[in-house]
Amino acid sequence: MCDELFCTMARCVFAFHSLGFRHTSPVAVETSQRVAFSIWAADNNVYGPVDLPTLICWVEDDRVLPDTWVFDGQNDRWRKAASFPELQLYFRKKSGPVPASATMDFSIGESDITPGMLRRVKALAELDDEQLRRFVRFMEAQTVRAWTHIVKQGDPDDGMYLVLEGELRVRLMIGGKETILAILSPGDCFGEIALFDQGPRSADVVANQDSILLKIASEAFDKLRREAPELSAPILFAISKTLAARIRADNKRIKDSVSIARAAGH
Repeated sequence: MCDELFCTMARCVFAFHSLGFRHTSPVAVETSQRVAFSIWAADNNVYGPVDLPTLICWVEDDRVLPDTWVFDGQNDRWRKAASFPELQLYFRKKSGPVPASATMDFSIGESDITPGMLRRVKALAELDDEQLRRFVRFMEAQTVRAWTHIVKQGDPDDGMYLVLEGELRVRLMIGGKETILAILSPGDCFGEIALFDQGPRSADVVANQDSILLKIASEAFDKLRREAPELSAPILFAISKTLAARIRADNKRIKDSVSIARAAGH
């Protein structure tokens, strides 16, 4: 039932996004008689259409994972990537990290982290392979079990985290009750402000699932900034854009709250 609902919603989004594809159209796809695929990515955007060779390259580059939703243009429906016979061979060939929930051997090292995994993080999406390999040397891979506290409100800010696998929630405990501020999934990051100051954490972050994270400590980022400014500059720019978007969203929420309170006569 959930998958059917997802497919219905995803098809609507695909139709909307396809209006903006500048390099193809339904007529072009039919004329070329090539099967077109589109990808529902971790950032909730649809990418494509692309042909099968491109889709295979994305699988090999870890941009498409077994549980990624892929639109099958030939059959006009969304399917999990692992269900495509033409992709199953490439998933079997891969020796990359297995999702934590599927194995008891829950560990990861620097050698397990590929550029494709890192590109899922929005702040790193524009870096090339060599830049990503250099960047990961300054980071620490961490594996956390479900329900683990990664950071606690009030603790000193000591670094930024990137989410590679799993799911986490950002929460506040008020009067003994949990208020969820955000859900973090692969491609998200948190703790960015730690790169600019070492103030206290403003909220808890708790793992909803077994998760794989990358942490860059404030001291490590300072070292990166001194030794490789050409690498740290685009990362800082991307982080600034993320923070700006959050500030705009917070301002809107405050404005809406004030408007509701005034309308209620408070």
